[in-house]
Amino acid sequence: MSNSVQRVSVRRIPGGLEQQDHLVVEEPLELVLAYCDPTNQSGDDQNQPIEKTIAITMRTPGHDDVLAAGFFFTEGVISAPSDIIAISTVDNRTVVSLRSGLVPDLKLLERHFYTNSSCGVCGKTSLEALHAVAPFPVPGAPFICSAEALQALPAELLHRQGAFASTGSAHAAALFNVDGVIESAYEDVGRHNALDKLIGAAFLAGQLPLSKHGILLSGRAGFELVQKTRMAASPMLAAIGAPSGLAVDLAWESGMTLVGFLREQSMNVYSCPSRIIVLTA
Repeated sequence: MSNSVQRVSVRRIPGGLEQQDHLVVEEPLELVLAYCDPTNQSGDDQNQPIEKTIAITMRTPGHDDVLAAGFFFTEGVISAPSDIIAISTVDNRTVVSLRSGLVPDLKLLERHFYTNSSCGVCGKTSLEALHAVAPFPVPGAPFICSAEALQALPAELLHRQGAFASTGSAHAAALFNVDGVIESAYEDVGRHNALDKLIGAAFLAGQLPLSKHGILLSGRAGFELVQKTRMAASPMLAAIGAPSGLAVDLAWESGMTLVGFLREQSMNVYSCPSRIIVLTA
């Protein structure tokens, strides 16, 4: 059995029979930055790396290296694979070691990421902050996808969702091309983590910006998920669930096509619809 799924005993009602069920694994992961600060006045060795815990996320174990890389990229800490000299995970603690001379802006990190819809961040301030740190522009016309190709994506994604098939409780994020072919997919108990894994893998492979790829989400498209997609400069985000109002605002501001309620026969296009063409009447 995969380390993303665990077996538990349950009592079925009606009937009262004791049976085995499968649950998605959820464990904490401590995300740590290691860096050297030449301005350190504490008297410590300036060449001795400082380790700073930035966040603790509840995630499904596996692909912790790409999760960490995706998280720190979408938070604006790193901008190129060369910014990282090593990533190591021991006992649910992932340390990302930064290259010499790169000192993270910890004040930016204090409230730069958005953990949930009640974080109290002003929408206008959030949009302005994102535009200030996004490393790539969202491309214009070249990414054109047919409605028919998009509508086939949910079924294709299901074939790649092994943890979801076993548990019914894992989110997924996938990368697809203009032909509607899924090229990679990641699962996690957290929708943000699934997307960070996807973007982190592309980041470490030197594939950013994602100007020739769209991103597919198995659930809803909240502001923070559009924000991460914007950082990777993907021109299209398609979600099987609904977007939020601020997510739509950000998609329009960024020139990104945002699709929600993606189904086999229908979809809602919330922004920049010109990237989607209908081949059949």
